[in-house]
Amino acid sequence: MTVNLNIVEKCVSCLNIKESYDLARRMEQEKTNPVLGYRTAGSLAERKTGDMLLEEMKKAGLTQVEKDKIRVDAWEFKKAVMRCHDREGICREIQLGAYQTDFKTNGFQRFDLVYLGKGTADEYKDIDVKGKLVLIEINQREEWWINYPVYQAHLKGAAALIAVQSRGYAQIDDTALNAQDIAGPSCAPAFSMSRADFLMIRQLMEEKNENGNRVPELSVEFDADTEVIKDQYTYNIVGKIPGTDSDSMILLSAHYDSYFEGFQDDNAAVAMIIGIARALLRGGYKPRHTIVVCALAAEEWGISDTKYDWSTGAYRQVFEARPEWQGHVIADLNFELPAHAHSTRDAVRCTYEYADFVRSFVDAVQMPEGIYPEGMTTLYPIETWSDDFSIAIAGIPSSVNEFSDGEFMETHYHSQFDNDEYYNADVFRFHHELYGLLVMAFDRVKVVPVNVGRTLQALQESVRPVTGREDEKSIRVLLERTAEAKKIADEVYRKVKEINDVKNADAACCIHKDGQESHIEEKSEADGADAAESATVQRGENAADTEANDRNAALQKQLLYLFRKCQDYFVRLNWHDEVLFPHEAAQSNLRHICDAVRSLEKRDVQGALDALYLVDNNQYAFQFDDEVYHYFTEYVLNQDCDRLQWGAGRIVHHVDLSKEVKSLQKKIAEGRNDVSEELAALRKMEEEQLVCFDDDIRYMTQAVDTLTAGLKKVKEVLDF
Repeated sequence: MTVNLNIVEKCVSCLNIKESYDLARRMEQEKTNPVLGYRTAGSLAERKTGDMLLEEMKKAGLTQVEKDKIRVDAWEFKKAVMRCHDREGICREIQLGAYQTDFKTNGFQRFDLVYLGKGTADEYKDIDVKGKLVLIEINQREEWWINYPVYQAHLKGAAALIAVQSRGYAQIDDTALNAQDIAGPSCAPAFSMSRADFLMIRQLMEEKNENGNRVPELSVEFDADTEVIKDQYTYNIVGKIPGTDSDSMILLSAHYDSYFEGFQDDNAAVAMIIGIARALLRGGYKPRHTIVVCALAAEEWGISDTKYDWSTGAYRQVFEARPEWQGHVIADLNFELPAHAHSTRDAVRCTYEYADFVRSFVDAVQMPEGIYPEGMTTLYPIETWSDDFSIAIAGIPSSVNEFSDGEFMETHYHSQFDNDEYYNADVFRFHHELYGLLVMAFDRVKVVPVNVGRTLQALQESVRPVTGREDEKSIRVLLERTAEAKKIADEVYRKVKEINDVKNADAACCIHKDGQESHIEEKSEADGADAAESATVQRGENAADTEANDRNAALQKQLLYLFRKCQDYFVRLNWHDEVLFPHEAAQSNLRHICDAVRSLEKRDVQGALDALYLVDNNQYAFQFDDEVYHYFTEYVLNQDCDRLQWGAGRIVHHVDLSKEVKSLQKKIAEGRNDVSEELAALRKMEEEQLVCFDDDIRYMTQAVDTLTAGLKKVKEVLDF
């Protein structure tokens, strides 16, 4: 049976992909660096682009278009140019990228450039780099982040560090530059160099190294202007399509700051959310819930000297600029890099609590041919790569189009090759249509479709004792209470689905490649009303049935409260910024420490070190001075929450193994195998982590009990 949803078809037919593409290109006009691009947090280029987007939202027909002021540390990167002379005396000029740090030369100055491998502590032994530029090779995806070698160079007195990517990022071409967030202090300057320029520099170093110096050096001229200005302001741009009978909102979000041109990341996404809103307005769609379009500033970076220095604009938006959104926004659809097929399979990534609703929508999608041969899926939970994480922990159920699972992140991402040459119009059209339909699916719900049962199921599956000495009784109690809570949560979600009439909302979306035709096929029994008629019926029912309206409002308030509690109680991070449950930190550390203990018992010192490398952030204790390691440990564990933003309090039970690591390394170097002291220390740490694990199990039992009480309140409302 085909549902006659003419308003849906009309809105889809009003999508103008060319219009969105043109807007994405126009966003490239304002640049921080006139040669390389960059539209950095708090910069004049960012603010001018925000003004342009404000006018674009007004032209699209959005109402209440405003600039929300947010606090950021601003970054202006105007230039970084290096000159050197080859063997023929010809001057070579090199454009460098930059990281969010301070370095001004006020014109060209002469420096000695020193090559120090990977920039670890060992590379500096007996080397004087004071006042010099240090050149290194790094792989940020597989080895360590840029902040560690940068701060190492800073402590050694280097003028600045210049990094070239040795795989990991910007692999598309040897001429590619790369940029990332610095996650460190602005006083330790850092720049990036392409591999092609690096190879040229290394060749010149070898040619000029006539005296056989142990460390390759080269005299260069350098002109740089990069500045971090703390405690400044920039703006998130907000526009609305007012809802007809609800104070709830649906949020469409994407960020408009960028590195280089940023066509995919994230111009295309900003253009897409405005394009979807424009099509809804042109199609005459009248939403029940207010649809909010939000172009976010300062996603790539926005606060200095913190591990969690990205997603500042989103964090400030939902916690400072618009805290009233908490408890009222029923869904955030966030977008990143939407005009490129990152894999053979497309996906929506969402929070645990929305996995069932999103999956029911995604499973019904009939894919156009040619762009995603493996179809589409749903992934969960969300990750920390994008703004949806900051929004979710504020209590707003969030999702993002999957963009991190593909080679684009290793090849083009955060380089000057992120441009429209890699634009895929079919993918862009598909995502306009897909997410426009998802907006309308969310708009049809009467009650927020939060399923706490999915979170509880993931919690159950995450408990995996390591030693056999964990508190079995506490684990058993947690699993039993979680199973009981899940049973109630499943029952609640079944009733929420009935209220939302999800048989109608889960209609199968048939999206045609040419974008000219789109219809929805009913998979089961549902009424044949179109979206506008359905909304009218709902309005009529709500007007006539105050009791049902009050019940739904109470339900929604309680469900969003439970969603927020799930984020507060259960969402933690490891040192790689991966999302995990509270006990999983100690659980993981126990596994690796136990492996190290067993290795030391066999006098396998290297095996023990290999295991300790995997405990928290101790991989850095292997490679960098203690002062570097401890600086980047303490700034996570002992920094103000306001500076830590979305990461505050989410890393727990840190194990500092720097002393044991250094001691074991020394014994390997000296050929000694007396490890009794280290073995005793590790056994003590094992016991400490065992206590942490058991405490976390008991903590989560209390959290589950609180959720159970909340779920019972929901049941009372449902049974009223």
